[in-house]
Amino acid sequence: MAQIPNLDNAPLNLRALREQSQKELINILKNIRGRKCLVVDPKLGGSLSLIIQTSILKEHGAELRHLSSDPIQTDCNKVVYLVRAQMDLMRFICSHIQNDTSKGLQREYFVYFVPRRTVVCEKVLEEEKVHHLLTIGEYPLYVIPLDEDILSFELDRSNKEYLVDGDTSSLWHIAKAIHKLEFSFGAIPNVRAKGKASVRVADILNHLQTEEPVNSNDMAVPEINTLILLDREVDMVTPMCSQLTYEGLVDEFLQVNNGAVELDSSIMGAQQDGKKIKVPLNSSDKLYKETRDLNFEVVVQILRQKAMSMKEDYAEMSTTTQSVSELKDFVKKLNSLPEMTRHINLAQHLSTFTSKPSFLGQLDMEHTIIEAESYDICFEYIEELIHKQEPLVKVLRLLILLSVTNSGLPKKQFDYLRREILHSYGFEHMGTLNNIEKAGLIKKQESRSNWLTIKRALQLVVDDTNTVNPTDIAYVFSGYAPLSIRLVQQAVRSGWRPVEEILKLLPGPHSETKRGGFLSSSSYDSLQGASTSNDKVTDGRRTVVLVVFIGGVTFAEISALRFLSGQEGMAYELIVGTTKIVSGNSLTESFMEKLG
Repeated sequence: MAQIPNLDNAPLNLRALREQSQKELINILKNIRGRKCLVVDPKLGGSLSLIIQTSILKEHGAELRHLSSDPIQTDCNKVVYLVRAQMDLMRFICSHIQNDTSKGLQREYFVYFVPRRTVVCEKVLEEEKVHHLLTIGEYPLYVIPLDEDILSFELDRSNKEYLVDGDTSSLWHIAKAIHKLEFSFGAIPNVRAKGKASVRVADILNHLQTEEPVNSNDMAVPEINTLILLDREVDMVTPMCSQLTYEGLVDEFLQVNNGAVELDSSIMGAQQDGKKIKVPLNSSDKLYKETRDLNFEVVVQILRQKAMSMKEDYAEMSTTTQSVSELKDFVKKLNSLPEMTRHINLAQHLSTFTSKPSFLGQLDMEHTIIEAESYDICFEYIEELIHKQEPLVKVLRLLILLSVTNSGLPKKQFDYLRREILHSYGFEHMGTLNNIEKAGLIKKQESRSNWLTIKRALQLVVDDTNTVNPTDIAYVFSGYAPLSIRLVQQAVRSGWRPVEEILKLLPGPHSETKRGGFLSSSSYDSLQGASTSNDKVTDGRRTVVLVVFIGGVTFAEISALRFLSGQEGMAYELIVGTTKIVSGNSLTESFMEKLG
């Protein structure tokens, strides 16, 4: 299991949030006396690893298994299922129970739904005639702290469910998660939302506040001053670009899962080849915390300098006579050696990808598409990728980028590329193309693109980007400032009113609400950069702005938000909430399905 992140320096008391989730899970286990087999839905396994150590589960008599179609091998006579409410998982549970019954095994079965039960799932259990054999409960795990400033609602399918299947259940889940946070940190006085899903979540949040009010009188000043809700759909350009921060690149090429990356041990310098090891990546690793948000070029330089300085220290130590305190300092430095070695190995491995001509060519093309000045060159580049049968996900990413910035593709070219993709990759990808079209990510052009207007008004392309000492968030993509983060920057500095006209050019409605009973908090209209006396929580910390991405956020965007948060004169701490951390690949793959 991945290392549990240290939350001591979080702007909010996230540790208490995590402890509450631990306690709820332990209570479930305590209430089922004796030994039991805890069967965990594999997708939940990673999430749980960020909340509780396996050893604690074992202390409470739980023998751990992952849920699959295979029958459970255990001699425990109590089986506890911990699952998300999904039909395929219900079928696994039914087949396990039917298999036990056919063998004459008598067991007690418990199903705990995360975060809540659904009628549809219980119906499956009834139809398969196992419902009466089960004790059913809920484990209300709505929010997982991934790091000091990142909260995840762990809804990896929310984008496709909402945009393609028209399933809005994830929106209720997000609102419920935020409402749960309000019980810990006070009702949030200011809410800004942009996009259909975000405006809907803001509405549901108000309904929840009416049904189960968070009593604002108990708290002098709510700890979260403002909630900014953003649909991923509002900015599909950013995730389709290749991230150029250290953490972003690790995710692009090696896939970060639940704060860890799984690698061949040989990459990390171990002798046994072929063995996989998990490398935890969170702010508990000091060197990672220092480098993860930097542009990768700079990280390589920093690691080189650190290695050189250590080498010099070592040479000095072996030649001269040292005082005890100097020796102590040197030993302290040596303690950071494992971290250094880990990141030098990781950076070296990443360099094998970033130095490839194909990657550099792709970066060039992404930039050309964002500049929106050479449509034909971009079209031909994508056509060539299809004919070379480059990975389909790479083709679709660039195609989505081209379509979004051009407000679609001319009908003739749209039909042509669609046909070429099916010929080149097979007709089983028809479902994928239909999903992407239904989500509006690749479409036929029906109106003129307003991308150039948006790009200029929000200064999305910044020439002369300084990646070593950045002065603007554009450093995370070496020259492109993420649109989503420009909107956050605007909301925090001077509100959205000055950019009202630009907001109208982006997908979906927007809303701004000041929720009742918070007249003491700073004026809503200007979440200004300069701090007002009410913006400080009583103990002198800055108040918090919670930025929630519905449909996922990339690590590069998180880095850009951290950069904003660290700016001089910034009156707010920014915390990220997201349905899931995504990259262009994982986002595109969420729409992919093979027919047959």
